[in-house]
Parts: sequence; C-alpha cells; structure tokens
Amino acid sequence: MTVVTGRRRVGKTRLIKESLSEEKFLYFFLSRKDEPLLCDDFKQQIEQTLGLELFGSYSRFSDLFAWLCDYAKREHLNVVIDEFQEFFRINPSVFSEMQNLWDSSKDVMKMNLILSGSIQSLMRKIFDNYREPLFGRATAKMKIKPFGVGFLKELMRENYPNYEPIDLLTFYVVTGGVAKYVEYFVDNKQLAQEDFFNVFLDDISFFQDEGKALLIEEFGKDYRTYFSILALIAAGKTSRSAITSVIQRDVGGQLKRLEEDYSIIKARRPIFSKPASRNIKFFIDDNFLNFWFRFIFKYKAALELANYDTVLEIMRRDFPTYAGPFLEKFIRKSLAESKEFTAIGNYWERGNQNEIDIVAYNELSKKALICEVKMNKKNISLDVLRSKAIAIGRNLGGYDIDYRGYSLADITNDELI
Repeated sequence: MTVVTGRRRVGKTRLIKESLSEEKFLYFFLSRKDEPLLCDDFKQQIEQTLGLELFGSYSRFSDLFAWLCDYAKREHLNVVIDEFQEFFRINPSVFSEMQNLWDSSKDVMKMNLILSGSIQSLMRKIFDNYREPLFGRATAKMKIKPFGVGFLKELMRENYPNYEPIDLLTFYVVTGGVAKYVEYFVDNKQLAQEDFFNVFLDDISFFQDEGKALLIEEFGKDYRTYFSILALIAAGKTSRSAITSVIQRDVGGQLKRLEEDYSIIKARRPIFSKPASRNIKFFIDDNFLNFWFRFIFKYKAALELANYDTVLEIMRRDFPTYAGPFLEKFIRKSLAESKEFTAIGNYWERGNQNEIDIVAYNELSKKALICEVKMNKKNISLDVLRSKAIAIGRNLGGYDIDYRGYSLADITNDELI
C-alpha cells in the first residue's frame, strides 16, 4: 500500500500512470457520485482491463474491493485509487472496511495498491491519525513536490535560450515549479515576464480562479477567514501581531492549522534560535498561491470589471519589490540543491534588526556562508553584512566563514558557491 500525496496540479496522477505504463493497472477516480454509481463505473473498468466478466451488481465499494483482494491472491494486480480522501464524503465506513480486508489478505495477495489524494489535511487524517482505521497500514508514503530551481533553469535554456534573469525569477515566482503550471507556460512558449503577467490577466485563463479552486475544499465554510489571513501574509504582514491587528481577533488557531493541517504556510524562526522562540515570521510556502493572493485575489474587484490594464500596471510597478523575498528563496533552493550544507536559514533579531538574508553552514566541513541578497547588485555591501553578522559569530566559532552578495544576475549561474 503506497500513499501518494501532494498539492493539486503537482503531477501525482501523471507520475503514477507513467510508472505503470508498461503494466496492466486499474485506475479508479473518486468523482462526486453516489457509491452505487461509482461501483458501476469501477466494475466496467475491471471487466475492460482484466478481460473478464463480473456477475451481479455492486453497490458498496467494500464488496468490490473484496473481489479485488480475492483476485490478487491468484494474479498480480495494480490498483490505483485517485482522490482517495473523497470517501469521507461518499461513505466514510469504507476506510474501516478496507482495513479489515487489507489486514486479512495482505500477506497472501499480490496487490500493488496506490492511494493518491490532493486534499492533504484529509489524507493526513486518514493515514497519520492513530484513531483512524488505516493508520499504520501504508507500506510507503510519497509526497510529490514541485520541480526544483535547477530544472526550471534547464527548461528556460531549452525553450527560451535568450531569457533574462528576471524571466527566470518570474517563472519561479508564478509557478513555484508546480508541474501543471510549468507545462502550460512551456507548451505555449510564454516564458518572458510580460507573458506570465498577461496569462494571469487573460479573461479566459484558468489561473484567475485557480487559487480559490485549490483551497475552497480544504477550508470549507471558514474559507473567508483563511483567505483574509493568506492575503495579509502575501502583502507582507508576516507576524502574528500584524495579522491580528488587521483582522481584529486572535488568529493563532488558524495559523496553526494553516501550517500543521493544510501545509500552506510555514513558521520561520531565525537560524540558531530555540524551537520555542516566539520570534516568528509566517510565509506562504506555495509560490503560486502567494502570487495569486497578492495580485489576483487582492484586485479581484478590478478584474471583475475587466480592468486588466490597471492590474497589469500594478504588477509591473510592484513586482520588483515583491520578488525580493523570492530571489532569496531561489538562492536558498539553489544552495540546498548543491548538497553542500547541513543547514540553511535566515537570521534576524527582534524588530527585524540585523537581518541577514541567508546563513548556511556545514557542520562536518566547518564551512559557513553568510549572504546578502538584493535585486540590484549595487545595493549590496559586504562591509555592512559583516557588521550585522557579528551577532551570530558565537554560533559559528571555528567555522571558515565566507561572505557573499547575490543579485538577480546571479541566478543564471550554475555554480552559485
């Protein structure tokens, strides 16, 4: 039993199907139908794929799964169930029924069962909550992640050889490496910065409703509160106090759920700080959602009036400032992909004093990298960086410290270190 999770559009289904492309497999997609109708669809797939006839009718998935378990005792069988968490809405008793069948059959059958889902809070509940029937049953768990920055750079070189650094950074900012979005822009040869903006502002573009479509199911009826919090974080309100001051009520519970249940935000503490430190900044971990809340959700009134030119001008005006933290993130991801460091983070003191963009170190080689990151190279001062870094010197005693400045122009370099 392999559990595959990851946000929508990241390529889970494509990856699963590709991995089974040379084998026979059953693919069940849980659409929002009544259970008997789903069973009828699945029965037809079984008959077509396995080339046999199932006698009688099936109205409960557990009965169909029992048949599959019995078949797998005789023959090898690949079974994929996509959007598995939808059984919560269709028939929650399926989980306990599957558990009983799996426990009694797994040692004698030859089934490769792949369970995939996009609503990560529900998938986590099914497989990570010890109170749930399927807790501890998974043989393996895979979380599919977006493409890395190195791969995005390769795509740009192959598909848009004359790209500028700002094009690559914008590609990273608006897609975050999510497979579906990357594929769309590459296939349509829209890889210049202005192309990205125009696609988001096209009145027939799926991107305009994408953020809401991704999150509405996660949040349910409380989505408005969560959307307000995410919009504030995207606008630069990254502390709990700043968010609370705008919303006018405590949002600690929502911030905790956004991080732990939904995996949409991350609480970041200064490197070397204690785990219990309250010196925290919150960031939307998903680049696409961050961009969507900052430029689409925020200006939805103008977009509903088809005032696209105004929003385009706002994007052009604000993007250089907005993209600064993503340039830092791009550099951090590049350093992480180099495998040269055991820890990478940021540093700041209360009141955002002595803020340092990147601190990376390797505790084995005793080498450290302290970096200033600016869009414009002219704004980098290594002397100022060294003075700010005095505060963390006691944590890097005995380390060989290298001070670096990175700018937008550096992201096309394959060897950042």
